[in-house]
Amino acid sequence: MKRIGFIGVGVMGKSMVRNLMKKGFELSIYSRTQSKCEDVIHEGALWCETVEKCARSVDAVITMVGYPKDVEEVYFGKGGILGSVKPGTYVIDMTTTSPQLSARIYKSAREKGVFALDAPVSGGDIGAQKGTLSIMVGGDREAFDACIPLFDALGTNTIYEGGAGFGQHTKMANQIALSGIIAGVCEALAYARAVGLDAQTMLDSIGAGAAGSWQMNNMAPRILKGDFAPGFFIKHYIKDMTIASEEAECAGISLEILNDVCRMYQDLAQRGMGDPGTQALMHYYDCEHGGDKNG
Repeated sequence: MKRIGFIGVGVMGKSMVRNLMKKGFELSIYSRTQSKCEDVIHEGALWCETVEKCARSVDAVITMVGYPKDVEEVYFGKGGILGSVKPGTYVIDMTTTSPQLSARIYKSAREKGVFALDAPVSGGDIGAQKGTLSIMVGGDREAFDACIPLFDALGTNTIYEGGAGFGQHTKMANQIALSGIIAGVCEALAYARAVGLDAQTMLDSIGAGAAGSWQMNNMAPRILKGDFAPGFFIKHYIKDMTIASEEAECAGISLEILNDVCRMYQDLAQRGMGDPGTQALMHYYDCEHGGDKNG
């Protein structure tokens, strides 16, 4: 497996393309805006004008797009992946999307002799850059085993979760846990400011203890610097939380913390703050409690 088509060269995708090329894979790429891909094209990726051309003559296709509707379009639309790849190709959707859509892709791919995996990731832009993503994979075990070299180029914690859609279900569990953690970090910072603590000293103190987390170690320092650039867009996290809430409802459970945090993010999006990173949840507390709105 040498030739890889990669569709969706955005904040995460660009670093993933680079890491695959570093491991010797030949990359054909497609994204909506070619100008945003000029750097990786210069570094050796082959630009394709359409999804069809990107998927036609490769050993595996990886997709990393925005929303379920985008996934559906690139797989099932006119000139889409499943109508373009040759039998025996591996198609790997690394977008966080609906488990039901992943199962539908798997079924359609299998009818065409194509191997489909759902493989969402966690680790944000930093994990994508460093090649340390956590990758959660659903689909056939044999297909998973065949794609291990690809996953090893992108992450350091790749786990087979089970059948089609199980990678996405695991990612939903990740996003559910994340909602409480990032809100907790922001609330700790809001409290520190309110009572007059030095926020950095507070973080140095509690980050090494039981409250420590990836979010506290990576996102809290960004908040203190006023850095709200997206490693992961608020608008995309709202999408993920909505999927998780809908799946939970289908399973007969209520996710109260997730739903509360989702409402906070939706409030920010309604104020025009859908494009910053998830650490910009701090703005919600600043706006609600009259703090410094620059974080």
